[in-house]
Amino acid sequence: MSEPLLSVRNLKTYFPIKSGLLRKTVGYVHAVEDISFDVNDREVLAIVGESGCGKSTAGSSILRLIEPTGGNIVFDGADIRALTPEEMRVKRRDMQFIFQNPYGSLNPRMNVRALLSEPLRVHFNLSEAQTREQVDEMLELVGMTPDQLTRYPHQFSGGQKQRVSIARALISRPRFVVADEPVSALDVSIQAQILNLLMRLQRDMRLSMIFISHDLNVVRHISANVCVMYLGRIMEQGNTALVYDRPLHPYTQALLSAVPSRDPLLKKRHIALEGDVPNPANPPDGCPFHTRCARAKPLCSQKIPEPVTAEEGHVVACHLYDK
Repeated sequence: MSEPLLSVRNLKTYFPIKSGLLRKTVGYVHAVEDISFDVNDREVLAIVGESGCGKSTAGSSILRLIEPTGGNIVFDGADIRALTPEEMRVKRRDMQFIFQNPYGSLNPRMNVRALLSEPLRVHFNLSEAQTREQVDEMLELVGMTPDQLTRYPHQFSGGQKQRVSIARALISRPRFVVADEPVSALDVSIQAQILNLLMRLQRDMRLSMIFISHDLNVVRHISANVCVMYLGRIMEQGNTALVYDRPLHPYTQALLSAVPSRDPLLKKRHIALEGDVPNPANPPDGCPFHTRCARAKPLCSQKIPEPVTAEEGHVVACHLYDK
């Protein structure tokens, strides 16, 4: 079997909590805690979970937009955390990020031509004619027209802004993209268009992708594999069809029970989660989900569960499945 394009092992990202006049560090927010996964060439891996579970921080940490606290990130054989700033700048040509909010991710003082030309100037030594050709081609790929090249971000709708954001991320022809909830800020009527665009570009450009979302229906539609996160940790991961059809972790079961069914005659048992998500600055001992889990046992509050392979392509971190 070939090596994965991206391999993440024991990734941790903490944010210091400052207090007092001297701004001393009095604690840490455990945003990402010891997560591991692989992304194969031309594969889409989804990361799902409630707001605040650390999925966006994980995506940003992989590209070092946020510096990780610990762990290993290997992309195409290169140790990402060991790269110098200059080496990382070169590597980002192959690793790009699509931000959640197109309203805030585009420079309002640059028109579309300038926004799409800038990555080419940074990463390639192209002539003006070659740059214009690349920009025109990418604009067509994302479904926009040449007359829009001279417009500024404020002149576009939310869906059009996100098309520009996608074009900007892909114009350097990367091999790997992190898409951080790319449709959550858009109207429902536009979301399907942007999702179909992403799926077509991922297929045609042979991209590997991490797709971050809290919409479980979207994830099932777009991804081959999925990681379910809670309080900075991965609770369950594996083939999307396996995880959706046979969810093992109580948290995954609760999430999927809340997804509306497409069949109005099908009655589903909704699993209500009691209590609130614990404070990531003071996470509970043991399994992070035990404070809300109806099936928790004494061991769950004492020991963090190790990932267990329940079946090929399906891993769960839960003491219910300890061997």
